[in-house]
Amino acid sequence: MALYIKTMTFLLFTSPRQIFNEKICNFAKTYGMSEKVKPYKYSQLNKKEQVAQMFDTISKEYDGLNRVISFGIDVKWRKKVVDIVAQSNANRILDIATGTGDLAINLAQTSAQEIIGLDISDGMLEVGRKKIADRKLSNKIQMLLGDSENMPFEDHSFDAITVAFGVRNFENLEKGLSEILRVLKPNGTFVILETSVPVKTPFKQGYKFYSKFILPTIGKVFSKDRVAYSYLSESASVFPYGEALNNILRQIGFSNVKDLPQTFGVATIYTATKI
Repeated sequence: MALYIKTMTFLLFTSPRQIFNEKICNFAKTYGMSEKVKPYKYSQLNKKEQVAQMFDTISKEYDGLNRVISFGIDVKWRKKVVDIVAQSNANRILDIATGTGDLAINLAQTSAQEIIGLDISDGMLEVGRKKIADRKLSNKIQMLLGDSENMPFEDHSFDAITVAFGVRNFENLEKGLSEILRVLKPNGTFVILETSVPVKTPFKQGYKFYSKFILPTIGKVFSKDRVAYSYLSESASVFPYGEALNNILRQIGFSNVKDLPQTFGVATIYTATKI
């Protein structure tokens, strides 16, 4: 709540009038709608448990469907994240919400000596471990079951931290980002790749139609979990993006925060450092 009040005040006095309402609405969604959006509406499990259950269920089909629903463009986005991390010359990297390890595997192309992938879904990690073993990268990449909001690492442990399509699944965004700041080394690099909403016509209208109607339909037809891709679509639509997420990162304590919209704004790469 303290973060909510601080950031609302920050937006009130620093944002231009023409974008004020949009930023307020985006940030309000973070602590309102996005926390309420869960995979299974009638489940008694909390959001974190539901997310783990959902990804366990779709783990075997996740990679294939991910390529389909993004038209393969997500591969290009991940390569850009790798390029950013490579420039930091990070020796030890943490990939949060690593899933089946796509980004962790790509990060092996950097000069890093150690890469740790962390995820709450054992099913996703199982798929990832096999992919890593097949590529003979087990000596460089370690996959761990763990909670991003309560990580088993000491302060200042990593030179770089990445999260691809994971922060919107945090049960408590403030806590998750604070944990990331804690385990990141001073002068370390933090990179987020996350979905966002295009702001220009006709891309905005096309994105909304695709995410509301096409994406859930693909999930229902091809996925074992009929509600999973409806959740992924809904959670993406209410999560803050652009300057709204930049402001949250600044309030947590990150510095040099920047956002880099990708492919007409359907995704955004965020970069930040720890002073």
